[in-house]
This record gives sequence, structure tokens and C-alpha cells, in this order.
Amino acid sequence: MPLRIGFDLDGVLADMETELLHQAELLFGESMTRVLEERATVDGSEPPSAEPPVDAPAIERLNMTPRQQRRLWKHVESIENFWQSLQETEPGVVSKLHGLAAERRWEIIFLTKRPQSAGATTQIQSQRWLESRGYVLPAVYVVQKSRGRIADALGLDIVIDDRPENCLDVVTDSKARSILVWRDRDKQVPGAARRLGIGVVASVTDCLDVLVEIDSGRDQPGVIDRVRRMLGLKPSRETQTSAINH
Repeated sequence: MPLRIGFDLDGVLADMETELLHQAELLFGESMTRVLEERATVDGSEPPSAEPPVDAPAIERLNMTPRQQRRLWKHVESIENFWQSLQETEPGVVSKLHGLAAERRWEIIFLTKRPQSAGATTQIQSQRWLESRGYVLPAVYVVQKSRGRIADALGLDIVIDDRPENCLDVVTDSKARSILVWRDRDKQVPGAARRLGIGVVASVTDCLDVLVEIDSGRDQPGVIDRVRRMLGLKPSRETQTSAINH
């Protein structure tokens, strides 16, 4: 059976953070965003807690207040077809994913919690963005519930996300595996991710290599351990036991 794979959009395939920084500069002024960035660098504080209406990474270089964050999101929601304006996190990665999916008959489902913006619906904007980057006939689901419950309901085998909490949802609420795209080399991967068997990669390109390895040798001995090493995980208990016995 073909692999059924769920891909998050923002932070994994789409570079939303860079565009948010750009919109913050337009809204608050470049001098203001520079002050916020310098303040966060000097005091080392985390951005104030807030609940933006989207499942996406915080703009960590800006120490914005909750009021400023709400103002930024309101501004973003007023931009016509905002979700079609984003760049890829890695140039050409969407087209590469499409080529592999077609070659290996993977069933890809794109997941996102993006809010509505002016213009077309979030789903249509997301589909148009993927098509413009080389993915033909993308299946996009705009979701609100736990990623784990969604993975379970859709029968996904693997879910790729850039947020540890979403990966934890997947492995605790479904039978799917989860791969965390962790680009920030200056921050340590949450320990719970390793303990629960969540694989970690530094890029989507690395993730695609892992997916090909999984797909190529699902019935071959030793493949699981090669994949675990690629994901930074320890060998399986069976391999460890075998090594001790020999």
C-alpha cells in the first residue's frame, strides 16, 4: 500500500515567518521592529505569551506585546490572498515533493490552521500556492482539531510538522509516526520528542531522504535502524539485544 503522508504548510514548506516580519515592518515601521528585536536580544526574554489565530511559529526576533500581535494578525487578514504571497522554506522543495510522490505513489495531504484572509478562501489560496510551486492537484485540509486525531481519522502513516506539540499530538493520539523539522540549531530539541520516538531532521530535503528510505525498504531487514539513525534516534531494542548477544 502507498504511504499516506501529512505535511504541515507554514514553517515546513511555506516561509510564513519572513513574510510576517516584512508585514510587521510595514505596519510598525522598520525602526520600531529594530527596537523590538534589539530589546529581545539584550534582555534575552521570550516574546510575550499570546494566542495568534494560526498554528505557526512565533516571530521570535520581535518581542511584541499581545496587542501588537493582534494588530499584526488583523493587518494580515486584511491582505488579499496573503497566503499566496509566501516563499518556500527551501527553494524547489514543493516541486521535489510532487515528483517523489508521483514516482512512489505516495498519498500526500497538506494540513494547516491558517486563518482566513481577504480574497479567496484559505484552502483555495493554499492550493493555488502549492500549484504555483509545482504540486499538481494538492489535497489541502484546513483543520482546527488535534493533529493526532486528524492523523488517526485520515489513516496517515507519517506526519511532518515543525512544532513539537503537534508531533506529540500525532504520536499520542494516533498510530502514525511523526517527523519534526527543526531548523533552529541554536535551540535544543525538546527531550520529550526523542523519548517518544519522534524523528528530527534539519530540513524538508533531509525529511524526503528519510521518506524514500522508509518507502524503499519497508520489508528489508535493518532498514528501520538505518532510518532511526537518520532521524537521530537510538537503534531498536531488537538490534541492541542482538548486538549484546553477539
